[in-house]
Amino acid sequence: MKAVQIIHVRIATETGVIENGSLLVDKGRITAIRREASEIAGETTIIDGEGKLLIPGMIDVHIHGANGYDMMDGTTRSIQAVSQTSAATGCTSFLATSVTSDLETLLRMIDKVKEVAGQEVGALIAGIHAEGPYLNVKRKGMQNETHLRHPDLSEMGLILERAGSLLKMVTIAPELPGGMELVSCLHKKGIVVAIAHSDATYEEAKEAFRLGASHITHCFNGMRPIHHRDPGLIVAAMEEQKVSLQAIVDNVHLHPAIVRLMHRVKGPDGIVLVTDALQAMGLGDGEYVFGGHQVTVRNGIAQLKDETLASSTVTMNEALRNTVELGIPLQDAVLMASTTPADVLGLTNKGRIAEGADADLVLLDDQFEVEWTMIGGKIIFEKEEEGNHP
Repeated sequence: MKAVQIIHVRIATETGVIENGSLLVDKGRITAIRREASEIAGETTIIDGEGKLLIPGMIDVHIHGANGYDMMDGTTRSIQAVSQTSAATGCTSFLATSVTSDLETLLRMIDKVKEVAGQEVGALIAGIHAEGPYLNVKRKGMQNETHLRHPDLSEMGLILERAGSLLKMVTIAPELPGGMELVSCLHKKGIVVAIAHSDATYEEAKEAFRLGASHITHCFNGMRPIHHRDPGLIVAAMEEQKVSLQAIVDNVHLHPAIVRLMHRVKGPDGIVLVTDALQAMGLGDGEYVFGGHQVTVRNGIAQLKDETLASSTVTMNEALRNTVELGIPLQDAVLMASTTPADVLGLTNKGRIAEGADADLVLLDDQFEVEWTMIGGKIIFEKEEEGNHP
């Protein structure tokens, strides 16, 4: 495969935006970055970015479904649909995320992810995120109460045996009986321990962090709220430099002032943009079944009958745009969408535009719409030009 030159682009790097630069991609890696837009001599394929924004591929550590498919449905087709739809929205790697279920359903989901891993049609599977089943019924949100249970090291052993190295993140409520033991066990195995759907007190959260928990799933949602005499999990997490926070920036789950507060306290290297999307992502309003519940999506907002929020329909490129529109600097927003999630998962060659990094790249127009998505130096999604399709 010939080397590729991408010219006339605004390049979002970790240290700032190169306003009119170019870069060279060879054998799936970024081999050169230049502050000039001109071509480099040599036999290469030229891609003219026409002054648009080039960012590192975004990484979604929390997504359940897309385009009508739920990854818990026990098919490889659903995993591939999420892979394909994610790529079209500028996401180049993702964690296939479960919802609380019985053990058999979770193991079947794991098996299907294993079948697809390495054969993806779009975004790459970076691993599995098990959201539950060890969550607190008091903060269950849309999680199915029927399957919520206390941490079980024996059951987790079966899950670990089936998933192997693909299990990258587990969301639990550490205050439940056996929760702290599970935090310690997972941390020792190199798995990111996240907290949510939790009623943990400040003190309980601090103990979980001491034992290795380091991430907060959909921060502020599905957890004990902040009170001035009962600060809870959120304040405990904000005090811990090693703890990163997920943010669903869909203009529904978090007030704009809360997003700005999170950014001010934690900085871009402490916040991870996620979609937490269900299968309605890419389809829009309608009726869906998700996590064993009937979900209504109206005006892009997914809710149960009692108006409990049920995941989201936001895409990664929309989350990035929303974050910038809330006043977060572009460079920081890109770090939150790409670099920080890569760092959380230990993906040292992804989530950044730097020499030697994987050529997972996304070209965005001035409305943050995806022009094309490149993975490993190959364009795997390209926006259709108007008039070129039936």
